[in-house]
Amino acid sequence: MIYDKITENIIGSAIEVHKALGPGLLESAYQECLLYELKSIGYCVKREVSVPIVYKDIKLDHGYRIDLLVENKIVLELKTAERFTDVHTAQILTYMKLGNYPLGLLLNFNTKLLKNGIKRFINAPQ
Repeated sequence: MIYDKITENIIGSAIEVHKALGPGLLESAYQECLLYELKSIGYCVKREVSVPIVYKDIKLDHGYRIDLLVENKIVLELKTAERFTDVHTAQILTYMKLGNYPLGLLLNFNTKLLKNGIKRFINAPQ
């Protein structure tokens, strides 16, 4: 599947950023560096993508933003937390549902090894 190769490249790029910077920085630093890495290998990457909420006949824009969106399909939510919480999971799943995105990666850069701070999510078709 095409998503597997993109996901592999995203994770490889995130690991490269983490190896260079280590844990302990702000999310924005990792976001900027990961954006650079993904664009340098040819991916279309958007930063801080607005996620409106549609309720019945109204559209609400309350500042919800996807950290990075790769190839208009894969949601990347970056964290620098002690550990993932249920709120982090709910957040990425909600973004994926609202935007109808098929895949998401939750990346926590506040870990000794980044591989321990990665969760993959699939948005099953309705």
